Amino acid sequence: MGVLLLGLIIFFAVHSLSIANAPWRDRQAATLGEGPWQAAYSLAALTGFGLIVWGYGLARHDPLVLYEPSVWQRHLTLLLMVPVFPLLLAAYLPGRIQAAVKHPMLAATKLWAVAHLLANGTLADVLLFGAFLAWAVADRISLKRRSPRPTPGAAPSKANDLIAATGGLALYVAFVLWLHVWLIGVSPIAR
Repeated sequence: MGVLLLGLIIFFAVHSLSIANAPWRDRQAATLGEGPWQAAYSLAALTGFGLIVWGYGLARHDPLVLYEPSVWQRHLTLLLMVPVFPLLLAAYLPGRIQAAVKHPMLAATKLWAVAHLLANGTLADVLLFGAFLAWAVADRISLKRRSPRPTPGAAPSKANDLIAATGGLALYVAFVLWLHVWLIGVSPIAR
């Protein structure tokens, strides 16, 4: 569990710099230069992410079960996950979805975390998905008092919503049928 916790601390410390102290983050980026700052940021974030993946895998070998999800919770999880991939794509495809949701990446993260908390009841699950949910809520609240950084993405277009919706739904189907098993080792529909 220690590796998972260390990974979560590193990953969210890096991702929370703008939440905690945006002026400090901006000064560091100006001092180092945007390229070196992004490289250091990325290295730290990837280190944290790698530790999360490794630690979560280790925790799955000897799980501490906090609660046992029921069948309806797993069905609700599948339903809550439907908009997640379209929202993720909409974060990089400016259109009506992005304008309506304002922060589609954070909305997707919150839905993903809540859905997975419903379907998984071990301590490692609660730590992992609960941390992502708490961070996404904190980041969304902090965006009410600070300006978001520009997100790289496609040029605004009327086609972006169609691309986000159809591409996102195709990704959802691929994850449910194949990718979740391949990447995570668990089928979301075979319980």
